[in-house]
Amino acid sequence: MLDRQVFQLTDNFRKWKRRIQDLLFDYEVGRRILRGRSLERPVAPWENSVLRKAGEWKGALDQVERLGLPIHLELTKNWDSIAALDCILARTTREARILDAGGERYSVILLWLCLYGYRDLHGINLSFDSVFRRGPITYEPGDITATRYEWDSFDAVTCLSVIEHGVDIWKYFREMSRILKPGGVLVTSVDYYESPLDTAGKTAYGVPVHIFSREEVLEALSVARDCGLHLTGPLDLRSEEKIVHWGGLDLEYTFLVFTLIKIPPGRTEPDIFTSQGGGRG
Repeated sequence: MLDRQVFQLTDNFRKWKRRIQDLLFDYEVGRRILRGRSLERPVAPWENSVLRKAGEWKGALDQVERLGLPIHLELTKNWDSIAALDCILARTTREARILDAGGERYSVILLWLCLYGYRDLHGINLSFDSVFRRGPITYEPGDITATRYEWDSFDAVTCLSVIEHGVDIWKYFREMSRILKPGGVLVTSVDYYESPLDTAGKTAYGVPVHIFSREEVLEALSVARDCGLHLTGPLDLRSEEKIVHWGGLDLEYTFLVFTLIKIPPGRTEPDIFTSQGGGRG
């Protein structure tokens, strides 16, 4: 009985926390839209990068604050989120159709794009129990490996810190390639460390915890190429500091973000790696 009561209290706390986060985000977005001020473009050209030093995510956070954007509550996540924002702003127009695959209600990328004038914004997550809207953003239940969308639906897709949580990599890249338009981009970030880390016996969100290693990333990129998705630039897979600390599981690691482009039929694209991170696994 006590365990059930504790679970109920925890669940209620999470629901209230989520609601408060929604209200704060909606307030910030609405306030900025009403002000009508055009936002300065970010400078975050690390769409294919490893987070190596703490100063890098702190610099990204400083930039988010200076731009007047709502801050991701997990502060280190502003690093890959602003990289995705910079990539999409550079490669698309405001008329683009954008999907955040696996994003949570508190994810910031769609809210940021809304502030930059994008109006065809979508988010899917298995945790959503119904369709709901926040301004021009439509959220709905959905499996990122088997979506309801038509072929060639999106100009860009983001998937930030999702695929390490029990996602089948081949199904993921196959589905993302299917729903991306030719020339569209997929921005993916993952929990990462160059050498393998021991996560045996650790679980989160109902699945075993996984932190990608260098060899696993190379294998994933090989699968992506087989699905017609190619890196947009060099990717150096060296890691340095363990920036992220997952206190509940006593794990330390960092983040990796990589960006893939769907090559139109009839075109070929060479593999792109730097000498430090390069080669096939």
